[in-house]
Amino acid sequence: MKLIRRYKFFITVTASLVILFFINYEAGIKAVEITAFSFKKMILIIPPIFILLGLLDIWIPKATMVKYMGENSGIKGVLLSLFIGSSASGPLYGAFPLAAVFMKKGVKFSNIIVFLGACSTTKIPMLLFEMSSLGKKFALSRLGINILGILIMSWMISKLIPKKEIEKIYLNAEKL
Repeated sequence: MKLIRRYKFFITVTASLVILFFINYEAGIKAVEITAFSFKKMILIIPPIFILLGLLDIWIPKATMVKYMGENSGIKGVLLSLFIGSSASGPLYGAFPLAAVFMKKGVKFSNIIVFLGACSTTKIPMLLFEMSSLGKKFALSRLGINILGILIMSWMISKLIPKKEIEKIYLNAEKL
């Protein structure tokens, strides 16, 4: 029963695909192709991310992370979060395990929100592409607006979520 509960999402998706085959064979084939493509893509990205996370967990002491990105890090923590998030490569789902490692290392909650926001909107390769295809003025305007939005969002989220909820989030990250 525990095994079924643990893999209920996978079982539900598989059952849905089987049912789809009976209802519409062509759509079932297409769904399996898309699922296989997504799985291949993830299997190539996830292992290197977890290797890097393991190295980060070992190589960088908690005291260093607290010093540069912790509760009393101030503007340097925000800037470092923006830089790390902007220079991160790969899809956004790769940023969440890194955010969990940051939580284990004592990074301030608002800096984690800044990091995730930067990962999703301010990636350096995207900025370079926008500059070459849409123009420097557009790219820098969008970047400035996104950074301002990230900072406002980070501040608002850290103020709106009760401290007890944030503590629960950190405790869940410790369990990973």
